[in-house]
Amino acid sequence: MSQWESVERPEIRSAAAGKTKVRVKYALPGEVAADVRRAFIGTTYMREKMVNTLTRAAEAYDRKRYEEALRLGRIVADATPGVAAVRELTGLGAYRAERWAMAKIHLRAYFAITGDPEHLPLVMDADRANHRYRAVEKAYGELQESEPTAEVLAEGRIVMAATWADQRRYDEAIELLTRAGATKNLRNPSYRHVRLWYALADVYDRAGDTTSARELFSRVVIAEPDAYDASDRLKDLGATLPRKNRKRRVTPTSKKKLD
Repeated sequence: MSQWESVERPEIRSAAAGKTKVRVKYALPGEVAADVRRAFIGTTYMREKMVNTLTRAAEAYDRKRYEEALRLGRIVADATPGVAAVRELTGLGAYRAERWAMAKIHLRAYFAITGDPEHLPLVMDADRANHRYRAVEKAYGELQESEPTAEVLAEGRIVMAATWADQRRYDEAIELLTRAGATKNLRNPSYRHVRLWYALADVYDRAGDTTSARELFSRVVIAEPDAYDASDRLKDLGATLPRKNRKRRVTPTSKKKLD
């Protein structure tokens, strides 16, 4: 044992070890699991079963299995209707699965419990999908009164404008998005501004204003080339895809040749 000898492992063993994947156990945030345990009325066994069911629902949502997330989330929501996180997850799963009525029920409940307007634009979009235009306007009014963040308010405006465009109320939709800043030509736009540009371009396209639609779709493509279907929409309008302006290289004075 006074000397160590280096021994290489056989390649077969190392290859087998490389194929072995250790799956990390999915876990809920501690406060969410605690809220479910406090709200559930029943035996300890059933209480832990509810926590496990919600864990599976959250994992399914993260893996984009939205129908499964909705099915599992509804089980826990029925047993613990007052837990905001349960309502939120179930509502988001329903929205992603395009189960509009179910999405509205649970996301409305989340808003009633927390007062947080974050998901009201999704409630509006669910009503828009069901052609319930008056309900969209009502939810938009609630959104404005609830002091949302700039990002959430922008999403609400986008849904409201799209709803008006669905009803051929193009002037109102354009005015709303213009007041929201959708016509600002920014060098470094945020995600919110790119969304507003795309929304306004869509309204202009539907209204028959091809020139304005091309300009705004071009802004979107320059800022985010892969954003939505802006590139395809631009091609359909007969425009060539723009390129980002490259900064001109300026040779430092120290590098210039002096006569």
